[in-house]
Amino acid sequence: MPTDTIAVVLAAGKGTRMKSARAKVLHEVFFKPMLHHVLDAIVAAAIPEIAIIIGHDRQAVEQSIRGYAHRPVVQEEQLGTGHAVLCAKNACQDRDQVMILCGDTPLIRPETLAAMMEAHDRDKATITLMTTVLTNPFGYGRVICNDDGSIAKIVEEKDASDTQRQVREINTGIYLVRRDFLFAALARVGTDNAQGEVYLTDIIAIANQEGERVGKFFHPDAIDVLGVNSRVELAQAHEELLMRRNRELMLAGVTMYLPRTITVQPGIPIGTDSVLEAGVRLTGKTRLGSGVHLQEGAVLHSCQVGNGAIVGSHAVLHNTTVEDEEHIPPLTYRVG
Repeated sequence: MPTDTIAVVLAAGKGTRMKSARAKVLHEVFFKPMLHHVLDAIVAAAIPEIAIIIGHDRQAVEQSIRGYAHRPVVQEEQLGTGHAVLCAKNACQDRDQVMILCGDTPLIRPETLAAMMEAHDRDKATITLMTTVLTNPFGYGRVICNDDGSIAKIVEEKDASDTQRQVREINTGIYLVRRDFLFAALARVGTDNAQGEVYLTDIIAIANQEGERVGKFFHPDAIDVLGVNSRVELAQAHEELLMRRNRELMLAGVTMYLPRTITVQPGIPIGTDSVLEAGVRLTGKTRLGSGVHLQEGAVLHSCQVGNGAIVGSHAVLHNTTVEDEEHIPPLTYRVG
């Protein structure tokens, strides 16, 4: 159950494919660092305690997460995911089970984490692994199953045979594990693999060897567990979060033309029967009343817009109040 669980978030890596001096988890996705999206999902799933593994760009990461209650754990050398979790052993000693997540999965939903915990408890599993299926699974660990569909082991891309690489079911990197088993198993994991690292994935095979129950939580929406490893995947994650926000607004009574081109920062209220045309961008402390019409390309930052107001095409307004029924001409530039 959530009250017995600590979430361990792996956030120590550099992320070489980002081609950046910054820690990967600090790159912003839809208005905040991707690590914050993961932490917000954990908090919303009612998991009471969080340990965050930090390493690369440590000071910047520490500064970024000051607003979250957590136990910081330092991984001085990045020797693999298993080694990272081992570093958190002391931080986990007060909880019965450990949920392990990666700090570079900003699309994970709290309801998905909650459903996984329910399945783990229902199945009385020692380990539950979240899996999904990808059309192109290149780079991900493959989930190798027994004839009955249960998980036998996970094989990393670099260690997989040609046959194993054909498997499309992949490890999402999200585990729920009984604490005592987790750290006993990790103490047995070696580094006999292509990368010379302590693979967290090896605990699956160990559990099977010891007759422990290994559960599978299959999540059909692969986008939710997208790991961001490049600027291309960063853009994909941003677009997904943008569209989640816009779907919420449209279902609440806001009309959007070409919603993929419209950006509304989280937390901005918009009244019903408002219309947002293509290319609109709303940020800061902006508030829109009901029946507002923002024409194509309007950009508003920290503006208060009254009921029935119209803002013309490509107007740029900062810290401005627009009165009820007021009409702002196209191409207006106004700073309050």
